[in-house]
Amino acid sequence: MMASSVRAQDASAIRAARIAQNAAMAAGDVDRAAAWWTDDVAIRRGLGASVNGIAAYKAILERAPVSDTALVYDRKTTGVTVSDHWPLAFETGTWVARRGGKGAALITGRYSAQWVKRDGKWLIRGEVFVALTCGGVGCASKSLP
Repeated sequence: MMASSVRAQDASAIRAARIAQNAAMAAGDVDRAAAWWTDDVAIRRGLGASVNGIAAYKAILERAPVSDTALVYDRKTTGVTVSDHWPLAFETGTWVARRGGKGAALITGRYSAQWVKRDGKWLIRGEVFVALTCGGVGCASKSLP
């Protein structure tokens, strides 16, 4: 198979994994959402807080049970670049947070992610989220935590 065809298949797999992870997070299925993270995953949250390791990331999701008032984050992939040399890929996209996953966007932004292919499966090793817009309650403050 040609290298470009393999890269296209890998990019499709990453896009599908992101959609499946979004669904798991929206359903509150922390273990299923975590199936796409490496043990040493590192995240920079929308306002800058860092999270290191799968246990810490899972703890954030476990503290925010699914409800009509909980923020539900949805990530939309806008691009995936797969390395032709290493088992790595770079994903970019936009994200939005809504109460209960419905209604008006409360926070939106952009993100990037580093994916690594291990044992034939693409996993997220790092993510950076940047909050860019805000609407509704909680947006009055201009300072960062």
